[in-house]
Amino acid sequence: MSATATRARRRPVMFAAAVATATVMGAAALATAPGAAAASVPLTGYELSWGIKESYRNYVTGPYTKGTFTVTGGASQADGNGVFTFTDGQGTYDSTNHTLHLAFKGTLVSESPVHGFKRVMSDFQYDSATGILTADLTADDGTTQQDVPFAEVAAPTGSDMTGLATTLTTEAGTFLGGSNYAGAAGDPLSVVKKPGTTSPSPSPSEPETTSPEPTSPPTSSTSPSESETGNPSTSPKPSDSASQSAEPTASTAPATSKGDIADGRLTWGVKDSFRGYVVGPVAKGRITASGGASQASGNGAFTFADATGVYDTEAGTLSAAFKGSVNFKGHQGEGEGGGYGLDLTLDNVRAALDGGSGKLTADVTSLGEKSPNVVLADLKAGSTKLSAKNDVITVDDVTATLTEAGAKAFGGFYDKGTALDPVNLSVALTKGAELPSGNGTSGGGSGTGGTGTSGGTGGTGGTGGTGTGGTGSTTGGIGSTTGGIGGSMAATGSDVPVGALGAAAAATVAAGAGVLYALRRRRDTQA
Repeated sequence: MSATATRARRRPVMFAAAVATATVMGAAALATAPGAAAASVPLTGYELSWGIKESYRNYVTGPYTKGTFTVTGGASQADGNGVFTFTDGQGTYDSTNHTLHLAFKGTLVSESPVHGFKRVMSDFQYDSATGILTADLTADDGTTQQDVPFAEVAAPTGSDMTGLATTLTTEAGTFLGGSNYAGAAGDPLSVVKKPGTTSPSPSPSEPETTSPEPTSPPTSSTSPSESETGNPSTSPKPSDSASQSAEPTASTAPATSKGDIADGRLTWGVKDSFRGYVVGPVAKGRITASGGASQASGNGAFTFADATGVYDTEAGTLSAAFKGSVNFKGHQGEGEGGGYGLDLTLDNVRAALDGGSGKLTADVTSLGEKSPNVVLADLKAGSTKLSAKNDVITVDDVTATLTEAGAKAFGGFYDKGTALDPVNLSVALTKGAELPSGNGTSGGGSGTGGTGTSGGTGGTGGTGGTGTGGTGSTTGGIGSTTGGIGGSMAATGSDVPVGALGAAAAATVAAGAGVLYALRRRRDTQA
């Protein structure tokens, strides 16, 4: 199995309130999962539209290759050498973990007699838990491989599963005949419910665990919303027995001036220069969004979903918690399985506003040590008031300024008062309210949750500590030492855990410290 497939199959579940691990094993995966019998809801009538990659389509049909695409068995291609659509998607929705698995009908043949290739793709399957699109692939020699990871698919935001960013896998690059395709951005992918189709609703034994089948694919940790059931104007039907199917519907009553938040999302990039540093040539790391969070393409901002909390528009107050976590890893030690000098996770992100001012809080885990409820930033909105439109409160471009506790969380590299990326948030006050699309993102990260590609120079300070304390410890920080070289890691201020990295890794970190020290002195102009 390739490294791409292994990494993708360990990707955390995106839609559940709790993070779990899933394995891509075809359509039987959900049916054999623990507890699936009680939680699975059958799905039918979905369509998948995807063009693989426009440049590949142009290559196949171009003047030199003179090839063709042939679609059969339920597949079709849009006019003008457009995208492909695969039909009759069937599968299951796991109402416990809020994930789905769909298999689609249709065969696609890419063929060029001039260049002597014929490649067949069929049985496309999409698993939202892993974010992987697989296919059965038949090569030029006629050999077929089943359930091959073909593309990593960005996590959806809300209930919209259209225009999802994709990244072609190493296996896809090999199959398509060009190493340049491996890891390249593919065409956007869409999964939609075909109008006029229905699926049987479940008849669970316990009504409190019931989740009806969504007419749009479920993509958050909540059960399929009423707007997804296609019954926005009807009232809920109470169930007198466990054998009745649940049919929740959207509330038509307007939201009151205060109450509980029904849904919502928050978009925040932490800090652009920090993201660039993590995936850049110095840290050589990766960024992973999981558990309901996603990252915009191009190493962009993060979106945390499925808000809960309270609001009061008359008092101008709002308090919301969002699901999802983001992990930053960098400075991996030498040798197989080498540890990381930077391993920082932010989750349980919360935002609170009162009269236009507020706090951004998160749980911070650094090198395995968790510090809950760290106030990372002071927030300042453009208005002191909160107003709802169509039962949705939207507050964009909220200024975020690093707090003292936040500075410690980043190991002291950024000073208190440093401007962080702005925060955008929107919360739904009723279950039927529709959140605005986009909200500052353009799709989730791929594969490992959004590993960016842009560089960054960043910098670091500290020439190392001596004695028994190194550079000391920081609450919620990125690391600590009990001795040894001490010092801060670039752009994060991570104190290096020499014992965890081992002798080889420690030598690598020590060698890089001198270069990174000079870079930190320029941080104010680069960050």
